[in-house]
Parts: sequence; C-alpha cells; structure tokens
Amino acid sequence: MHDEFPAYGLWIAVFFNVFVFVVFAFSFTRPRTSRDWRSFGAYTAFIVALFTEMYGFLLTLYVLSGWLSKWLPGTDLFSHDAGHLWHTLLKLPGDPHSDPFHIASYVLIGGGMMLLIASWPVLHEAQREHRLAQTGPYSFVRHPQYAAFIAMMLGFLLQWPTILTLAMFPVLVVMYVRLARHEEREAREQFGEAYERYAAETPAFIPRVFHRAVKQPSGEAS
Repeated sequence: MHDEFPAYGLWIAVFFNVFVFVVFAFSFTRPRTSRDWRSFGAYTAFIVALFTEMYGFLLTLYVLSGWLSKWLPGTDLFSHDAGHLWHTLLKLPGDPHSDPFHIASYVLIGGGMMLLIASWPVLHEAQREHRLAQTGPYSFVRHPQYAAFIAMMLGFLLQWPTILTLAMFPVLVVMYVRLARHEEREAREQFGEAYERYAAETPAFIPRVFHRAVKQPSGEAS
C-alpha cells in the first residue's frame, strides 16, 4: 500500500471483505442445527477479527509495538506492510505480498475455496438421495468441507496473523473435528457397514499421497 493512502481505518474494506467471505461460506454450508450455527458463528468471528485488523484497527502491532520497536528499530510498525507479521518478524527483504508466506496463503485460501465449491454439490445430491457422499472430493477425504475451512483459515494466518486469530484458530479446528466426529456417528447409525468400509478406505481430513478409490459392490448405494 502506497504512503499517500491510509494504512488502516478502511472500514468499507473491512465490511466488504467480511461480507464476501461470510456469504461465500454460508452459501456452501447452509447451517441448520444449533451445532452448525455455533461453528459458523465461530468462523464468522475469525473473519471479522482478521479483516478488522487488516484494514480497520491494528490491535496486534499496538500490543507488540514496545517489543517490536527494539527488535526492528527504525521500522514503521503501523504501516500496512508491517502487518504481514511473519515477513516483519523474520526481517524478510522485498514486498511482503510476494514472499513465500503470502504465496502459500494464496494457495491455501484459493485451494480451500475450490474444495468447498467442489464438495457442496456432491454432498447436496447425496443428501437428497439419502446415500453416502463418496465421489469427487469425498473420494479423497471424508470431510472436505471442514478441511476447506481449516485450509482457508491457515492461509489467512500465513498472510496476516493476529493475536486474536492465532488464539481462535486451534479452537475452530477442535470445533470442526468434533463436528466431524458427531456426523460420523450419525452416518454409522444410518449406513452401518457401508460407512465403515468407506471410513476404512478414506482418511478424515488429509488425503493420502497414494490414493486408492473406494470400491463399491455392484448394486450398493454409494
């Protein structure tokens, strides 16, 4: 961001980005139960905290300014570039928007969004037909939607870590894991051995390097 433009106090940018990422997530999750709404609310809180500091008010650097001023004398700690905290702390040269952390964040955020987009129609069709979702992303991991959210949040943390989002991230991961485990118990009750076979073949969140497709006996619903 150039010096002639303000680094923070850009509340329109805060509202716009929060709106985009929250509506995007809502359109592909459609929370129904109180448990769904709690996890979605936690994700929304993460997004609000992230973009409030990215464009609105930089709480993290204010809190750390005393220590950082000694670690990085002469650095404008309240510039936009300084908010890319990994770049700042490691004293990396060049533009933080093109450093390895930022590039990795693009991959994780973009990959998470693509995974979420690809997962929703598969899950929606399976639910409508009262069968297991085992095709598309579900042939690689059992919970691609939750994996997508975790990847996106991790990407945001690589790009713009804050005290609040770093504290919230492990809480959200635990919430998604617990939600996944609850859904697995329901799937076992509904589909029995078919789900047991699927779970034995397919990892929960991280795909195997060498994936073997789930085999379905002829005539068995997926």
